Amino acid sequence: MHWIALPLPWRDEPATSPADPGVGVAADTMAAPAVGWWALRFTPRVALADGDTVLLEVSTTERLWGGRDALLALVLQAWAEAAGGQGALPQPPGMLPPWGSGPTALVAQAWLRMALAGQAPRWQEGQEGRPRQQGPAVHTLPLHTLTALRPHVASLERMGCRTWGALRALPRAGLARRLGAGVLRVLDQALGEAPEAHAWLELPEQFVLTTELPALATSADALLWSAHRCLTALQGWLQARQQGALALELAWRHDLRRIDGVVIAPTQALQVCTAQATQDMAHLRRLLAENLARTALAAPANQITLRLLESAPLPHRSASLLPPGNHGGGCPGGADDPAPPGEALHQLLERLSARLGPEQVQAPVLMADHRPEHMQQWRPAAEVLGRPPARRSAAATAGGGAEAALDASPDALLLPPWLLNPPQRLTVQGNRPCHHGLLRLLAGPHRFEAGWWSAAEGGADPAHPGTGLALRDYFVAHNAVAGLVWVFRERLAPLPDGAQGRARPPRWFLHGVF
Repeated sequence: MHWIALPLPWRDEPATSPADPGVGVAADTMAAPAVGWWALRFTPRVALADGDTVLLEVSTTERLWGGRDALLALVLQAWAEAAGGQGALPQPPGMLPPWGSGPTALVAQAWLRMALAGQAPRWQEGQEGRPRQQGPAVHTLPLHTLTALRPHVASLERMGCRTWGALRALPRAGLARRLGAGVLRVLDQALGEAPEAHAWLELPEQFVLTTELPALATSADALLWSAHRCLTALQGWLQARQQGALALELAWRHDLRRIDGVVIAPTQALQVCTAQATQDMAHLRRLLAENLARTALAAPANQITLRLLESAPLPHRSASLLPPGNHGGGCPGGADDPAPPGEALHQLLERLSARLGPEQVQAPVLMADHRPEHMQQWRPAAEVLGRPPARRSAAATAGGGAEAALDASPDALLLPPWLLNPPQRLTVQGNRPCHHGLLRLLAGPHRFEAGWWSAAEGGADPAHPGTGLALRDYFVAHNAVAGLVWVFRERLAPLPDGAQGRARPPRWFLHGVF
């Protein structure tokens, strides 16, 4: 077995400036398991030890990542990104973060503690500049690096016992009577002579992360700073689940002691939706920043909760078998080519919708309605762009219609590009419509009946022919002044059985211009 030990990406230090509202994140301010989710992308065997260490057992997965040295370099890079997301100080350029490795979890943790104390074992550059640990034997490790031995370090040092090896050489029976059998069992586990038991880290089915703020947040910037750490945990959850975020909610709890008796809601929430499933935390952070900038805090906040409302499987592209830059003159833009630089259209529209308001950025949505004036609706772009058909259909149904693609037909080619809303009533001369003179009918009729559901609900308006039941015959007409126009003749609805009424001449309307 081979273990890698890394410190948890938080630190207990005070704030260094008023703009940085306390970068110290104690273990009780964020759910401890969440800070280790980032490691699950490398191995399913991840455990937290003593509240300050992340342990990874990588013997079964290191071959998948290109070997032990390559995997170690990737793990250190991922830890640095997670540590930056949790508010830890970034490592100076060219410096490796503290780490430890060994054949057992306790050995890896001991070397990590030596590294944190400035007594890290020597390391050298392996293949392709990757770190490789080389150091003294395990028996030379000091006693304080093993948690179970710390209460007995002072008494053992008075006996001249300062290392694991010296302790291992003492008589076991006398040592068990003095220190207890548990200490010997832990020492055997550290040396690989007894099995270890770990509580492996598991992802929850739903992502809900609550964080106590290190200081009261009175502005959107302070909330966004704390939400940044939660987004880092969300990224680890999504990567391990191979999911992308579609909707999330940021809620914050008000400090009711700071409002002088004014009655307000104890919590406030903000929801953010994306057009496509994404793991891009920078994009989600921008959306939160734009929405928070337009949100007024009712009172100072002392706690935030980030909740993932909806997610979807995120497909991954297969990697190329060829090395980068050696595609043999293949066709550009293939499946293995990197994505072109720039911001995606749906991300731009989402950011503009958050900044200007969702009703200010709209996109057309096709509707399953044969009435030309109802074939499309304008909806907020962030709700409809990039959504799969099932999601758009549900949204359209909630708005009063069911979206679907209309069947292509030869008559569809006669639809004009410009419609009049509402249709314009035309005069009739000798049963022929007139618009700047008599119109000559070139094509038609295109007959349909639609909107019966609106008539059944009482939605028909005789003064507006675009509402309610529509019985129409459409024609393409022409004259020298008006050019090509789209007109329809209104047919009368059949009367109920037994009813009698006086027939009136059909009405003609101008509905489109070619």
